[in-house]
Amino acid sequence: MTGTGTGTGTGRTLVACLGNIFLSDDGFGVEVARRLARYQLPDGVRVTDYGIRGMHLAYDLAEGFDSTILVDATKRGGEPGTVYLIEPDPATNGTSPDPDPDDGTAAMLARMSLLNAHGMQPDLVLGLAGTLGAEAGRVLVVGCEPASLEEGIGLSAPVAAAVDDAVRMVTKLVTTGPEDGQEMDVNPESTKG
Repeated sequence: MTGTGTGTGTGRTLVACLGNIFLSDDGFGVEVARRLARYQLPDGVRVTDYGIRGMHLAYDLAEGFDSTILVDATKRGGEPGTVYLIEPDPATNGTSPDPDPDDGTAAMLARMSLLNAHGMQPDLVLGLAGTLGAEAGRVLVVGCEPASLEEGIGLSAPVAAAVDDAVRMVTKLVTTGPEDGQEMDVNPESTKG
C-alpha cells in the first residue's frame, strides 16, 4: 500500500497502524489500516498494519522517513470514540521524564520491555529505531479513546464509529499536513465519532 515516486509536499511518510485485534478496541489501528487500503494516497506514503510487531516497525523505520503517523487506541480519559491528534514530545520519546520510583519493579520492566503482554509500546519502538540509526521524522499519533481493552474480538460501537474519522484525519495529514498553529499535544484535536 505505497505510492511510487518521490512523493508530494509531505515527503516520505509511514502510516504505522498498531493494535491487537484480540483485545477489543486495541484493534482500532488495524481497522484503520484496512480502510485506508481502499484509498489512493500520495506517492511516498506507505500504510502498514503492524499489529503488535514492534521489531518489524523498528526495522522499517530504519529506512528513514520525513514523517511517521502512528494510529492506535489511546487512553487519555475522554469519551470512548474520541479521536485525537497528538504530537509527542521528542525529548522524552513519549515516556515519563521522571519515572516514579514507587511504581515497583514490574511496572518499570513493563515500560522497558518491547515484548509486553498487550503488544508493543510505540515509545520504546521509536527508541529502539533510534539506536538502529533510524529517522522517523516528525511523529504524530492519531489515537482513539477505547471503551474496552479486555479480551475479545471486535471494536465497541463508539470506536467502530470513529474509524472513518481517523481515516479522514490520516488522509488529510498525508495530503495537506497538520494545520499551521494547530495545538496537538496539550489540546489535541478531537472528534466524537
